[in-house]
Amino acid sequence: MELLREEQIKQNVENATKTVGEDLAIRKGNFSAATGLNRFNTPGDVLTLDMFKAPTIGQRFTVDEIKSKIQKAFFANNLKDVKFEFGISTLNYRGGIDYFEKRSQNFDAYFADTLHNFSYIAPLLAPTGTPGENLSPDEILIVVIPGVKGIVFQSLRWNITMAILFSVIIITAFYLTVRTMLRQKKMSDIKNDFINNMTHEFKTPIATISLAVDAMRNEKVIQNREKIGYFSSIIKEENQRMNRQVETILRASQLEKQEVDLNLKPVHAHEIIKDVTDNFTLQLEEKQGKADLMLQASNDLINADEVHFPNLINNLIDNAIKYSKDNIPPELKITTQSNSKNLKIIFEDNGIGMNRETLKKIFEKFYRAHTGNIHNVKGFGLGLSYVKTMVEAHGGEITADSFLGKGSTFVIEIPLNKNAATT
Repeated sequence: MELLREEQIKQNVENATKTVGEDLAIRKGNFSAATGLNRFNTPGDVLTLDMFKAPTIGQRFTVDEIKSKIQKAFFANNLKDVKFEFGISTLNYRGGIDYFEKRSQNFDAYFADTLHNFSYIAPLLAPTGTPGENLSPDEILIVVIPGVKGIVFQSLRWNITMAILFSVIIITAFYLTVRTMLRQKKMSDIKNDFINNMTHEFKTPIATISLAVDAMRNEKVIQNREKIGYFSSIIKEENQRMNRQVETILRASQLEKQEVDLNLKPVHAHEIIKDVTDNFTLQLEEKQGKADLMLQASNDLINADEVHFPNLINNLIDNAIKYSKDNIPPELKITTQSNSKNLKIIFEDNGIGMNRETLKKIFEKFYRAHTGNIHNVKGFGLGLSYVKTMVEAHGGEITADSFLGKGSTFVIEIPLNKNAATT
């Protein structure tokens, strides 16, 4: 585009210079010896050969007159704002430049710099058959365009700006399209994982209830009140399990719509941590694991919801047990610290840990860290998303760190009760 525009400008300069040259040449050809006698060259009444020579263009026109003619020609050739310098020179008998009769102020400097400037030469020859054909010396008009490359750039500036703008728009649109496609793919994968997990979570209790019902129809079982009670307890337990799963999904939906209202009350975090940890005693004993409580905070009074705060503690302990190593007893250490403003609760385990990529996504809704078999750890991938939402709803922050094969650490910071913090 730049080369094409440069050639176009040069062509327009040539056309304009030719137009001016032809006009000046016609003026030159219209000269007659009678009208020119003694006008320019002959002093007094002395007759010489020079008195019959036609005056040159440089003699007949001033610098301003010639400049005005070139400006009009430039305007007609779409070169209105293009700067120029010019010179008119006679030619010697060898066809070389003799001397410049008329030239613009900066002509000499620009004409000498052929590397950066463009010059065009138009001959000023009287037309054949005109009175001045053989009476006038040969002349040339030279027009110089300073910094033609800069002129090209200036003329293309708007086009370049628009091209850059459209390129940015296209790149932005492409980026947004790709990002939208990736997000849609991610959402599709999340949806499929959620459906698979939900199907698995519900199929197990449904199958267990179906087997229990079939067993209760057996005549021998019907007559045995102890077995009836046993199978009834299984049905009730599995029904409660399904109910808890439904509540988990509904709770996630409420969090998405921001419909959960916390009932914040002053509570002692140490008591809640002890109570929740006690509920996992059987699970830890079954795996020969243990939970060490190092509740060292001097102040544990916080404003918390009596339902949701225990739930988030429950989720973190439950995850530590779920993602423990095979054949290695789970070890969980819960430590508390406090300063003048916050209570810090640290959960450390010796589980399977996570890589950096997984660590970045653990707080995303429905995301689950897979360990080979998608169903080897039960759940919907809502636990840590719920924990993060509840911690932030309590005005706190949660961070996580983990090393694959070594375990994970979760740190929660919750603001202390203002009254307790000032005592």
